Amino acid sequence: MEELLIPVVPMSTTAHIRSHRKPRRNASSIAVRAGVASGVLGTLAVATAAGSANAADATVTQTLELPTLTADLSAQVEQAAQFTQQAAANYQLQAERDSAAAAAAKEAAKDLDAAKKAEAKKKADEEARKAAAEAAVSRSETRASLSSDSGSVSTPATGSVATVIDFLKAQVGDAYVLGGTGPNAWDCSGLVQAAFKQVGVDLPRVSEDQSNFGTDVSLSNLQVGDILYWGGKGSAYHVGVFIGGGKYLDAANPSKGVVIQDLSGYPASGAVRVL
Repeated sequence: MEELLIPVVPMSTTAHIRSHRKPRRNASSIAVRAGVASGVLGTLAVATAAGSANAADATVTQTLELPTLTADLSAQVEQAAQFTQQAAANYQLQAERDSAAAAAAKEAAKDLDAAKKAEAKKKADEEARKAAAEAAVSRSETRASLSSDSGSVSTPATGSVATVIDFLKAQVGDAYVLGGTGPNAWDCSGLVQAAFKQVGVDLPRVSEDQSNFGTDVSLSNLQVGDILYWGGKGSAYHVGVFIGGGKYLDAANPSKGVVIQDLSGYPASGAVRVL
């Protein structure tokens, strides 16, 4: 820090008078003050120069970096736009997939519903057919008079027909069970099939097919061992076997089981002969 030297002025002629004396300043105080003033001025100069330099640098920095920031911002905006477009495309694709899946599920539900309805209709038709057969059997029950000696029906003593009839009679009293094929429970076609199997005749399993097997015969020309059917030929819903004397043997229904009945009480629709 520089010192400021002040020249000494000779005392005036009135200096000896106390009231005319000028206050003296300490040389060191003056020097300090001068140094402080010089330092302040120097500091101000440096600060001013630094401020000017910083301002110049800031101007240059802004001028140089502004294009770079602008270019980055443009790239970011473009990237954001591309991302938005891709997101929109993904959303649209997902929406299309969801719509297609919903349509497929709806179509599958319709197909399932249609299949269920078809199955229900088939089951209802089958039940109606069985109900009709059972109703017809019930009506015949009121007209048929089965005595205790109903099983005493004249049959051939020898031959395949006798074997069939003997087998059928041995099952009288067994239960009726839909789909039953023996040995203690039968449905109508299962019993007839088992009877003819005793003599090597391989009949179809169900009534419809049994009514198409063998040779057609008229109801006025029946012989023992002829297969009787109820319903249309090829669509029969019940079968039995003629055992002579105007009677037939069949697995009638769940309430009767296997019985011998009077044909006049429940006339058959037709007959076929296989022996």
